[in-house]
Amino acid sequence: MNKSVLYSALALCGSLAITGCATTSGSGDDKVGAEMKAMEQSVEKTADKAHYEAVMAEAEAARKKAASVGGEWRDTGKILKSAATAAGKGDYATAIKLAKKAKRQGELGYEQAMAEKGAGNPPYLVN
Repeated sequence: MNKSVLYSALALCGSLAITGCATTSGSGDDKVGAEMKAMEQSVEKTADKAHYEAVMAEAEAARKKAASVGGEWRDTGKILKSAATAAGKGDYATAIKLAKKAKRQGELGYEQAMAEKGAGNPPYLVN
């Protein structure tokens, strides 16, 4: 591709981006813009809440699975409580992050318990 054609296309895209972002300052446009922003935030919050609830359910299931074989890690329950607290405050990003961490701990706890199942103690510890 010719460099001049590439530069021309780049300049055209840049000018379209700049002029396309310009808005008018009419009161009707401001009101519509504010309403659109509020709707977007509402949809985003609902999506975050739904995502949080799904991840939290998966984390709780992983914790219960680990507990069923004696592999629940010490802090998993605490992390789940912290996630619920964050969600209660509307901080779904933190809540999702914590729920994913708890889910991973549940999975690893289960794997660890199954790997160590029947391992027993070494002979020097047996009386």
